[in-house]
Amino acid sequence: MNSNIRRAIGAAVVGALGVATLAACGGSGSDASDSKTVTLVSHDSFNASKPVLDDFTKKTGYKVRVVKSGDAGAAVNQAILSKSHPQGDVFFGVDNTLLSRALDNGLFTPYEAKGLDRVPRDLQLDAAKHRATPVDTGDICVNYDRAYFKDHKLAPPRSFDDLVKPEYKNLLVTENVATSSPGLAFQLGTVAKYGADGWQKYWQRLKDNGVEVVDGWEQAYNQRFSGSAAGKKAKGDKPLVVSYASSPPAEVLDAKPQPQEGPTGVATGTCFRQIEFAGLLSGAKNTEGGKALLDFLVSKEFQEDMPLQMFVKPANQDAKLPEVFTKYGAKIPDPETLAPEQIAKNREQWVKSWSSLLLK
Repeated sequence: MNSNIRRAIGAAVVGALGVATLAACGGSGSDASDSKTVTLVSHDSFNASKPVLDDFTKKTGYKVRVVKSGDAGAAVNQAILSKSHPQGDVFFGVDNTLLSRALDNGLFTPYEAKGLDRVPRDLQLDAAKHRATPVDTGDICVNYDRAYFKDHKLAPPRSFDDLVKPEYKNLLVTENVATSSPGLAFQLGTVAKYGADGWQKYWQRLKDNGVEVVDGWEQAYNQRFSGSAAGKKAKGDKPLVVSYASSPPAEVLDAKPQPQEGPTGVATGTCFRQIEFAGLLSGAKNTEGGKALLDFLVSKEFQEDMPLQMFVKPANQDAKLPEVFTKYGAKIPDPETLAPEQIAKNREQWVKSWSSLLLK
């Protein structure tokens, strides 16, 4: 709701609810060098309930100050550019699509968070060094506006192959791969699906079929997508958008009474699995506070608060999902994945090739 999910949603879907931006537990004017303040740097979609953050303060003595730095991709880039003078103590929001970039640039100091034993090993992509702590997971997928397809008596797409069919021409909006974490994840999904030799041909077909590219998730989902509450107000005209499998619960959370199904659906054959991480920033001024915050991010308390704050799934296997999340969120039986080593080796070239193809 994110980054993710952020996630995904990361993420990132919390913006669709109109939730106020969280500046800080101690206020945006908190002194980042104060030993009783710990600063969390993240993407725009980070959110946590005030009672949960207050409880962290009560238990540890540290107040949480949150610094937001745009879409997940932009936030990671900014953190790398400012690593010699980090904006805070902990960074939250780097996912498996960008993890190698953060690690290769020495963004994080190793720390093994307490409670990590409750996180499945397959999510611990940096288990040998513990520089990045897995916090949540999410699936990047195409979402669709149910009303549009019902009104047009058209079946919504279900797969990557469907998206290039003539009946879906000019209907899809996606995010810039170079600046957006969801956009990059979707592109990696096409690499996983069609292979290193086939994904560019697929994107050429998407381009020929009228795909629209915007900078980030907020613009795609809240301005261009016709199915979101914000998109309706903005008169968005794209009934297909790259978002999250957990986006639909965000659209019904405040509905009274809640509908039998949400206004948006998920094309379950278009998904790529994201894992979102946090890490102790190298050069952090408050390392002890940062370590305490990392422990808290994987705790059952924070993990159970997270789904309806950021619409991502907990990494802690003991955390329970709320009913609205399980009822309206799509189940993805077989998401596309790529090995982190493959992403690390090829990501920059894939991004350049995509940009040359789609943005020229």
